[in-house]
Amino acid sequence: MKVYKSLQEFTPLEKAVVTTGTFDGLHVGHQKIIDTLQTIANAIDGETVIITFHPHPRLVLFPDDNDLKLLSTLEEKIQLLEKSGINHLIIIPFDKTFSRLTSLEFVRDILINTIGTKKLVIGYDHHFGRNREGNFESLKELAPLYNFDVEEIPAQDINHVAVSSSKIRTALLDGDIATAKEYLSYNYKITGLVVKGNQLGRTIGYPTANILVNDKYKLIPANGVYAVNILIGENKYNGMMNIGIRPTVDGTSRTIEVNIFDFESDIYNQQITIEFVTHIRAEQKFDGLEALKNQLKTDKDVAQKILF
Repeated sequence: MKVYKSLQEFTPLEKAVVTTGTFDGLHVGHQKIIDTLQTIANAIDGETVIITFHPHPRLVLFPDDNDLKLLSTLEEKIQLLEKSGINHLIIIPFDKTFSRLTSLEFVRDILINTIGTKKLVIGYDHHFGRNREGNFESLKELAPLYNFDVEEIPAQDINHVAVSSSKIRTALLDGDIATAKEYLSYNYKITGLVVKGNQLGRTIGYPTANILVNDKYKLIPANGVYAVNILIGENKYNGMMNIGIRPTVDGTSRTIEVNIFDFESDIYNQQITIEFVTHIRAEQKFDGLEALKNQLKTDKDVAQKILF
């Protein structure tokens, strides 16, 4: 997959099969669009192109009134799209100037003149252009004028619920890992730097790696204990993770701490990735460290039964 950080880097194609959107999380609805994109491209001997935006448009349009958290960082989005087999990924820097483009300007200047679009595939209820004025109906009117075809993909349903990035965010913020995984079709993950904590876990037999997630917009799931997979370099480990304020030890700030099973190496200042497998329980306060230690043993037993 070729990645372009601006439109100026891109050379128009003869048979571009294109879709556009934020693609946060690359969930099953997005995957259906990409599958359609690839089927069409194979049929006409064309090349697939995805246009996305960075930063997320809502962060630019509503900077003072926005608590948006994202399912994927830009790096994670690129990795997910590369796995999907797309030929070209164009990342348009989204700013106020770009947001003022009309839907006609977007079609004429970007889709046609810059990319060479022959077929445009969009998701259900897709809007684009200044004030979200463009939609499937307006695209059908513009298509014959600029010699391209347009196809709309219906909402992707799972258990009769239309899948969306917003619904996945809500599930994760509720600690509903199972629903998030069903909608994403993969385990949700976070990546962060291992930093020094107060090392209390070592004193009770459950040493933890404290994780610092640098991207402030990355969504961190609900407080609680989770069974997780840990990716360190090329290796994968099992473990359990706590997200929360550690009320038993009078914690006040939110932390992310992972206990990696059967692991003793020094990984301070390394980047590691955590995959959420199952939510075990909510965070709670215990009557002292001994009670906490007993609960951690139970949590580990539960996690091992799930992971092994």
